[in-house]
Amino acid sequence: MSRITQFIRARGHWLFLIAAFISAAMVLYAWRLPPFHTGIESTENAYVRGQVTVVAPKVDGYVAEVLVQDYDAVKAGQVLVRLDCRNYQQKLEQARGQLAVQQANLANAAQTQRAKEAVTGSAQAQIAAAEAEVGNAQAQLARARADMRRAEPLAADGSLSQRERDQTEAALRQAEATLKRAQAAREQARAGKVVANEDLQSAHVNQDALKAAVQSAEAAVELAQIDLDNTEIRAPRDGHLGEVGVKLGQYVAPGTQLLAVVPSQVWVVANFKETQTSHMQPGQPVRFEVDALDNTALTGQVEQLSPATGSEFSVIKPDNATGNFIKIPQRLSVRIAVDPNQETAQRLRPGMSVVVHVDTNQHGHIETSHPAQEG
Repeated sequence: MSRITQFIRARGHWLFLIAAFISAAMVLYAWRLPPFHTGIESTENAYVRGQVTVVAPKVDGYVAEVLVQDYDAVKAGQVLVRLDCRNYQQKLEQARGQLAVQQANLANAAQTQRAKEAVTGSAQAQIAAAEAEVGNAQAQLARARADMRRAEPLAADGSLSQRERDQTEAALRQAEATLKRAQAAREQARAGKVVANEDLQSAHVNQDALKAAVQSAEAAVELAQIDLDNTEIRAPRDGHLGEVGVKLGQYVAPGTQLLAVVPSQVWVVANFKETQTSHMQPGQPVRFEVDALDNTALTGQVEQLSPATGSEFSVIKPDNATGNFIKIPQRLSVRIAVDPNQETAQRLRPGMSVVVHVDTNQHGHIETSHPAQEG
């Protein structure tokens, strides 16, 4: 009886030792400690991500039509929602009317400028005619002076009568008066040209101002057209809609979130402990299981490592400058690209939970930044 008891006790010790050994081995395996350490780094803190685009109006108004429903597939440029456009249509017509008025003013100014250019040309012709008259008067004066110089000695010796001498002197005085009148007419023509030039310059300035007014009116028409076009809210890209929150008759303002478009392109973001990323590189193979797909395994590769830990992007930064400091392992986000040609990958949706395994034994490609070339 004592031998049986001793055997049972000895066997119990061996079972306890075996159980302790198995427990220790399981702990070492769970924490990836030697001798169970491998190059596979895993985390459950990982999710599917995608560029969800929020659709919002650029103008305010009441919703006239909602043309889509929840989860519809849409194409880029497809009309999703229409706002009441009557006010914007009238603003466009008003802007077009203002443009027509400014264009008419510009055409009138152009006609006025052509008339003033004609007046300037006429003033130039008058100056030329006046110059010719002055030249003719000067020639007549020179002739009269020459006749007077010849008549003086002839009248002195009696060869020329006093009457003829007086006629020669009168012709001289008439030539002098004609020259003065021609010179006055020339000065008047020159003054008229100056006035015509000033009027023409004023017309030029006025026309430039009207051209600027026409350009401003054209810009107002274009802006009114843009506002009218923006009453049709279109899909910015291909994808599927989320929940359509906008309702018929609802008043919306610029920036009001109406709905969201989820594109088909997705990726995985895994948050590893900083100690797990020591040998992680872009290009390393990844295997991940998706909770929502009955833990179906998919493959991918490391695309990028975050430039900072998650705590650096938080709104409230952690303050460790205290006496009771406890070192907490930080998390570093890793972006993982999903390999193409996987049928199950089409069912991935942003926000799904995944379990990621990265094989750090494989060599990826380390991207190096090249300094910008100075021109």
